[in-house]
Amino acid sequence: MKSLFGSFLYCLSLLVVQVHGTNFRFYGYEPQRISPAIPYIRPVQAAQSAISATGIQCKSRPLDLVLIIDSSRSVRPGEFEKVKIFISDMIDTLDIGQDATRVAVINYASTVNIEFHLKTYFNKVDMKQAVSRIKPLSTGTMSGLAIWTAMNEAYTEKAGARPASQNISKVAVIVTDGRPQDKVQAVSAQARASGIEIYAIGVDRADMQSLRLMASTPLDEHVFYVETYGLIEKFTSQFRETLCGKMLAER
Repeated sequence: MKSLFGSFLYCLSLLVVQVHGTNFRFYGYEPQRISPAIPYIRPVQAAQSAISATGIQCKSRPLDLVLIIDSSRSVRPGEFEKVKIFISDMIDTLDIGQDATRVAVINYASTVNIEFHLKTYFNKVDMKQAVSRIKPLSTGTMSGLAIWTAMNEAYTEKAGARPASQNISKVAVIVTDGRPQDKVQAVSAQARASGIEIYAIGVDRADMQSLRLMASTPLDEHVFYVETYGLIEKFTSQFRETLCGKMLAER
């Protein structure tokens, strides 16, 4: 069964055109994890598909969801605000609660900060207010360290992750616009082996090779790219429209 975000990104992929890996920058070396194509959102398509569904809430199976956001110096203040809007919109879409989906947010640059843990908030209002207070770190891009922190600090029972006996899916979504300044392959493989499903969203200058190394397989369902931060806000509207409609049809 696909995870909630698997359904989200699958639905989203119905609206994209395919862009092959050779169209992206690989900084002088070939990708080590090859997928047929990477879903790519064109600005006009995304804008046309962003149909508002304010007030619609989807009931879904619980997740332990960790959102990992890049706030390095390449992310301008206005762009970072758009990422925060994306996160807040995503929270609105989810069924948040102690026995439903739990959310943590990790903010990273050269250092990593867990803005709040899976056990910190169980209602949307407090969670969104916490997101609105997040400040960019504005230094380097240590994506590997951020994933390590998610695996070893955010996904612990002490931090609010539920025990394996409850069979709660662990999903991490990393949003970045640059090339990591540390190693991501080994730590990402370790995180995936521990049961974390990783989705990688690249923006603008994002290094597609690194996104592929971080993400779970199949890569064409777990790696996504948008041209600008202005586009990232469009993900959630389509997710809400498509996924809610699908769930209502299945009832």
